[in-house]
Amino acid sequence: MAQQEDVFKKIVSHCKEYGFVFPSSDIYDGLGAVYDYGQNGVELKNNIKQYWWQSMVLLHENIVGIDAAIFMHPTTWKASGHVDAFNDPLIDNRDSKKRYRADVLIEEQMAKYEDKIQKEIEKAQKRFGDNFDEATFRATSERVLENQQKYDNLHHRYQEVMNAEGGIDLEGLKQIILDEEIVCPISGTRNWTDVRQFNLMFKTEMGSTADGASTIYLRPETAQGIFVNYLNVQKTGRMKLPFGIAQIGKAFRNEIVARQFIFRMREFEQMEMQFFIQPGTELDWFAKWKEIRMKWHQNLGFGAENYRFHDHDKLAHYANAATDIEFHMPFGFKEVEGIHSRTNFDLSQHAKYSGKKIEYFDPERNESYTPYVIETSIGVDRMFLSIMCHSYEEQQLPDGQIRTVLHLPAALAPVKLAVFPLTKKDGMPEKAQEIINELRFHFNCKYEEKDQIGKRYRRMDAIGCPYCVTVDQQTLEDNTVTLRDRDTMEQRRVAISELRSIIEDKVSITSLLKKLL
Repeated sequence: MAQQEDVFKKIVSHCKEYGFVFPSSDIYDGLGAVYDYGQNGVELKNNIKQYWWQSMVLLHENIVGIDAAIFMHPTTWKASGHVDAFNDPLIDNRDSKKRYRADVLIEEQMAKYEDKIQKEIEKAQKRFGDNFDEATFRATSERVLENQQKYDNLHHRYQEVMNAEGGIDLEGLKQIILDEEIVCPISGTRNWTDVRQFNLMFKTEMGSTADGASTIYLRPETAQGIFVNYLNVQKTGRMKLPFGIAQIGKAFRNEIVARQFIFRMREFEQMEMQFFIQPGTELDWFAKWKEIRMKWHQNLGFGAENYRFHDHDKLAHYANAATDIEFHMPFGFKEVEGIHSRTNFDLSQHAKYSGKKIEYFDPERNESYTPYVIETSIGVDRMFLSIMCHSYEEQQLPDGQIRTVLHLPAALAPVKLAVFPLTKKDGMPEKAQEIINELRFHFNCKYEEKDQIGKRYRRMDAIGCPYCVTVDQQTLEDNTVTLRDRDTMEQRRVAISELRSIIEDKVSITSLLKKLL
């Protein structure tokens, strides 16, 4: 576990050092849980978004896109339930004056029991070597069984209070914290306040005067912008069920415990698609979209073992099926995408609060009804982080040196081709620039002439550039260059005229999309 934490720290440091992610307002010591994407980060992020967008709207004739505003009529959030129910349970420590999410404190306590079990297993593995049988050890070790019992008891109590009738049992949450003797990480005391609910939406005011201003919210999700535009899109696009509406956009949540770098932020980006269907077909479509979305993730080549579905034990009141796609991060399997069968809750609520009739006339059934919805929702930032975590490697070379390399999927890499003149003379820089001028219309290229060629290779490895080209004396004689592959480090001689055909298909989003069909 500690080793994985060290790796994660290196990834965070790498992101800043190589222009992927910076703390927001860095010169003012940053702003908590808000980050900026640098010159390489924005390219990678845009490529992720393009891969998702094109897989939705290019590969599906019945899915279209929109871009809804961040500000929405405040009644939108009353209808969706966010005003009344979009809350986190918070608790304060009276000595440190620090505020915590009560549920997170308890989840961290459960993680401590898991860590204790894991440490016992690791110690036994070292002791017994190849003869170690983990299943038998788990079933017989007193310390493991003791900690497993503590974990199981806590998990059972936690599930009961979180899923209590009428909402979360706040008193029950506090009692668990007291019974488990959970202390404040700052003060080390157990001097806790009562647990209370805290709404996660950011408020602001719209209007020119204090008296005339109305309270509005920064949207906590992008889905509602799709639901309120259902009629507009359906009518103007003459859409027939089933059909989907896709959107990429910013959302905002006033997270009290925002952590793990860009995994949980206060300003983040979502890629969501709401798929409108005939009532009664939703579970078939739910299964279909689970399959489609998992294939999209695994298509990046990170290995099926790094993904899993996590079906929800407790469903939201409006859902009849829900699952998460989790990816194996350095800090465990974590959600990157949610797939939900939301029934007709959202459209029905907006019809009720707006007074507008939001239905679909089905010519085959000769009747009108409120469509059901299957939602796929993926966090761009979490997707970005999962890709960085899987791609990062510190590679030991035969000469003893360590090479830090990002094995990014070539189609997502921020820079596709770097072109180096071997020296800054004899017309080599001009020839290198000639190559870039020809290829820059087809994919992102970068010119580098500073430092020895080996150092230039290392810089490009560190940002995940899949191909490097070196212009040398032979280039000036026969128009061939050395083409180097990032992952294998193999070099071969190719004609300049062949570069585009060799590289373009491998680095295009199209190459990924073709594998999905």
